[in-house]
Amino acid sequence: MRIRYGLLAGLFLVSTMLASAAGAEQVTVRSCNHDVTFDKVPQRAIANDVNLIEMMLALKLTDRMVGYTGVSGWKTLDEKLRKAVEELPELSPKYPTKEVLLNADADFYFAGWNYGMKVGGEVTPETLAPFGIKVYELTESCIFVMGKSKPTMDDMFVDLLNLGKIFHVSDRAEALVASYRKQLVEIAAKIGHADRPVRVFVYDSGEEKPFTCGRYGIPTAMIEAAGGVNIMDNVEKSWTEVSWEPVIERNPEVILIVDYGEVTAAQKIAFLKGNPAFKGLDAVKNDRFVVLPYVEATPGPRNIDAIATLAKAFHSDAM
Repeated sequence: MRIRYGLLAGLFLVSTMLASAAGAEQVTVRSCNHDVTFDKVPQRAIANDVNLIEMMLALKLTDRMVGYTGVSGWKTLDEKLRKAVEELPELSPKYPTKEVLLNADADFYFAGWNYGMKVGGEVTPETLAPFGIKVYELTESCIFVMGKSKPTMDDMFVDLLNLGKIFHVSDRAEALVASYRKQLVEIAAKIGHADRPVRVFVYDSGEEKPFTCGRYGIPTAMIEAAGGVNIMDNVEKSWTEVSWEPVIERNPEVILIVDYGEVTAAQKIAFLKGNPAFKGLDAVKNDRFVVLPYVEATPGPRNIDAIATLAKAFHSDAM
């Protein structure tokens, strides 16, 4: 009887130790409007789009990735990013299907709404859950599935910190975010004397109607950190089409060109300069255009250097 009791006690102790170890491994993070729990570190991760890929790279997580998606269908990799992912396959040129993720035996998908997923689409956290694929959603994109406040750079920082927790590299994430915060403080100190924010229009694409960044897109936070104001701040969208009339009425002093796709930044600037409707805009009259590659104008590690570029364009006397 004592032997049996001792055996049971031993088994109980082992199970308790295993449960404790599992609990130590377990991590829960907030993803948009719900919690996601990870019982173990993902080993076969996939990230969609260049900016999300770069977040993974910044945390040195390529050894946990089996590939990436959503790049060559719209844009090209610059030399820096191409070298960083040369050993990883692009599994889909645009948004992946569920089959693409299943065929790669993925256990983690880092994407966002309109950054690899669409509301009601085939690939969502809900549709992937039965297959054991955990999803972490880009914070900026949460506006598509929930109410949220206007973004700040903390939206990008929280994604890095949450990825740090998920992959058990919180020390890397915290150090990275601390360095970014320091850079932002230094930029703010240089432009602190500015009397008022510079009026800025974000021009992504489109001629008949411009595609631009509204209140909830990360460029709004970047522009504000650089001492400007997005003239489309009242538009309750992240990225959306608007008409040219409010652009003309609000008369931007600087136009931020997002550079990607078949139409080059130079062609976009030529269109703006060549259209008589825009000749009265301060930005056009004074030739004040600033160009950011797509990877800098969407949430990711390059945002901080991009803010320094914007600050110099807005307040050249201070930078």
